[in-house]
Amino acid sequence: MDTTNPSATNGVTNEKITVTRRLEFDAGHRLPNHKSQCRNIHGHRYAIEITLTADIIKDEGASDDGMVMDFGDIKSIANEKLVNLWDHAFLVWRGDTVMRDFLAMIPDHKTVVLDEVPTAENLVKAAFTILEHAYRDRFGHELTLARVRLYETPNCWTDATKS
Repeated sequence: MDTTNPSATNGVTNEKITVTRRLEFDAGHRLPNHKSQCRNIHGHRYAIEITLTADIIKDEGASDDGMVMDFGDIKSIANEKLVNLWDHAFLVWRGDTVMRDFLAMIPDHKTVVLDEVPTAENLVKAAFTILEHAYRDRFGHELTLARVRLYETPNCWTDATKS
């Protein structure tokens, strides 16, 4: 082993590397049973960070040689499976019939109906589930979705991690 070169490992590595891609989107919601202003219709500029863990790809001459995953591929999968669906949509809880009925009166309104109240915690949990399947379906078990972080505001966020 070349001890003067820290990247030389004689082809043996036990290191997992993490990569993170941040995306942003706008969405509206309300928490119908909340005790303060969040029960009202409002929106956020959400930011979502997607963190993946894997071995570094060793495929000389390949486009992604030396990477865990190309940042552009992380973005395109996240956009296709989640961000484009939630961006400029109203995220509404299935049980909020007043809001669902109201939104149904607006022609071609972009509404995403969720099984749980659209708190930051429930949204990050849903995002993790959606994205975990998306990356696993595309890349198998060589790649792990380690964390999804959802910022509701610049100072408030929630994390969902692989348990």
